Amino acid sequence: MADKKPGLATSLFRQLDPLTSALRSARRSNADAKPAKSRKAPATGTKKRRKSVKKTSPLAPKSFPSMPQVGGLKIGVAQTGIKYKRRPDLLFMEFAPGATAAGVFTKSTCPGVPVDWSRGLVDTNNGMEEARVLVANAGNSNVFTGQSGRDTVRATAAAAAKVVGCRQKDVLIASTGVIGEKPPTRKIALATGRAARAARGSERQDWMAAARAIMTTDTFPKGMSAITRIDEAPVHICGIAKGSGMIAPDMGTLLSFIVTDAAIAAPVLQTLLSLEVRHSFNAITVDSDQSTSDMVLLIATGAAAHDPVTRIGDRRMSDFRRQLNTVMSDLALQVVRDGEGAQKLITVTVTGATSPNAARKIAQSIANSPLVKTAIAGSDANWGRIVMAVGKSGEQADRDKLKIIIGGVVVARNGEADPDYKESQIEAHIRGRDIQIEVDVGVGSGEATMWTCDLTSGYIKINADYRS
Repeated sequence: MADKKPGLATSLFRQLDPLTSALRSARRSNADAKPAKSRKAPATGTKKRRKSVKKTSPLAPKSFPSMPQVGGLKIGVAQTGIKYKRRPDLLFMEFAPGATAAGVFTKSTCPGVPVDWSRGLVDTNNGMEEARVLVANAGNSNVFTGQSGRDTVRATAAAAAKVVGCRQKDVLIASTGVIGEKPPTRKIALATGRAARAARGSERQDWMAAARAIMTTDTFPKGMSAITRIDEAPVHICGIAKGSGMIAPDMGTLLSFIVTDAAIAAPVLQTLLSLEVRHSFNAITVDSDQSTSDMVLLIATGAAAHDPVTRIGDRRMSDFRRQLNTVMSDLALQVVRDGEGAQKLITVTVTGATSPNAARKIAQSIANSPLVKTAIAGSDANWGRIVMAVGKSGEQADRDKLKIIIGGVVVARNGEADPDYKESQIEAHIRGRDIQIEVDVGVGSGEATMWTCDLTSGYIKINADYRS
C-alpha cells in the first residue's frame, strides 16, 4: 500500500532532519522487526547445535603489526549488536576536508546496497573528489534487502553527516555479513553516531580495533603499513582488510580500507588503485565464490607536507607505488592465510602462456580446483590433478611441453612424469604450510601468480554452521 502524502509540517521536518526522516521511513518498512521465535527454534527431534570456538588460523601472522598514525584521520568503533555480542562491529573513519578517494568494487550482478551507494560516489575512472567519512558494519551485508536496505544506507549516511557536518554524498558505506536479512536501521544509525563521537573524542588511531570491527568468519585481524617520502616529507600508508570465505578474484573479493596522508588528486589515486589491485587482491582465491559486498577503498587525506601529486607519471611517486603494492599484497595474502579451514598457503605460478591474461586464467583454474586443493590438504602429491586443471582452463597449453614443479622439484615434463622424479623428494614440502607450484605450459612468454589455500573439512563445517 502506498504511503499517504505527508503534511506541510512533516515535509519541513524531513528537510531539516534527514536522519529522523530516514529512520521513520525505515520503521515503516519494518526493518527493525524482530524475527518470529519459531524461526529460532530447532526442528522437532533435533538438538540445537553448539557453535564451535574459533581457532586462529595456523597461517596467521604472529601478531598484529605496529601501525603509524596517519595525518588527517580519526577512527572510532561501536557495537550494534546485530549478530555479534560483546564486541564492536561497526567502524567509523573520518577524513580531513579535501580528502580524495578511489575504489574498486565487486562485479557481481547482485551487489549489496552499500556497494551501489559507494560505487555511485566513486567515479571508477576519476575517483572521488571529497571523501569525509567511511562507515562499515559487520554481521549484516545489506544485500537483497529491498527498500529497507536503501533506507538503512540513507540513515547511516545521514547519521554520519550530522556529526561531521558534511554532505551525505561525502560518506562512503560498506557492509559484510549474512545475505537477505533486512538490516536493523535504527541500531546501525545509532551506532554510527556513537562511533563518530568516539572517533572525535580520541587522539589515537586504534587500527587493531578497526580491523576487528569488520571481521566476520575471520580468525585474526588483518593490518599492514608502510612509510615513504614525497618531496622529503614523510608519508604514511595504513590498511586493514577482512575476508576468509566467499573469496574469488574479480574485484573486490573482500573489504579493505587503505588510508594515506599523501596529497594525491582523485584521478591519480583511482589509477593507482586500479593498477595495484590486479597483482594483489585480484590475485587471490579461497573458494572461487565472488561476494556481493566486496570493495577496496583507498583514501588520501592530503595532510602530508608535500606539493600535491596531479599526474600518474610523477617521478616522486615511484617509492609510494612500491610501498602501496607492499601493503596491498600483504593484506591480500593475509586473507588467503585466513581462508576458512585453511591449513596451507599455496602459491601457483604459471609461465609459458600465450599472454599474461592467459597465464592468469590457467593459474586461477589450478588455484580454484577442489581436487588440487583437497589433495594438498591431504599432503598427497597428486600432480595429475594439476594437469587436469591446466587442461580445463580453456587456454592454450602444449601437453607435450608441459612442465610441473612442486617445491622446486621437477615432477613432470615433456608430456610424462619426469624419469628422475621420486615422490619422496617432495614429501616434506607437501606436508608443510607453504606449498609452491610452478607450471610452464610451453606456448609463449606470458606469466602470472595466484595465491590460494587448501580445502579442508573445516571449510565445510564453518559454512554449514554459518547461520546456526
